[in-house]
Amino acid sequence: MAGKRSIVSTPDAPKAIGPYAQAVRYGDLLFVSGMIAIDPKTGILLTGDFEAEVARVLENIKAVVAAGGMTLENVLKVTVFLEDLGNFAKFNEIYGKYFGNIFPARETVQAAQLPGNASVEISVICGK
Repeated sequence: MAGKRSIVSTPDAPKAIGPYAQAVRYGDLLFVSGMIAIDPKTGILLTGDFEAEVARVLENIKAVVAAGGMTLENVLKVTVFLEDLGNFAKFNEIYGKYFGNIFPARETVQAAQLPGNASVEISVICGK
């Protein structure tokens, strides 16, 4: 697949906190960087409420995906990092509300430490 590489960004998701883009489009694919629960309006990381963190991360991803001209229905692959796999069932409950019957491919792993001591980080790959 030949394609032109372009950067995708939106003020509706947190700014990159390092030398990376919110997302990169290549042809019909969109690669969204790992997102944590930073509120894009305040720049503050949500902590202390796992469910609120997951929802904020998924809203951030939804905003970047929309900026790339796609929806969550275009998500092909999801990578999830949880600080504690004991939250796996809670995570799935919230995740299911966003993805319903779409069922992208996914892996979920426990990470020793996430940026900013976040509880969850998620990245996605989308395609048209």
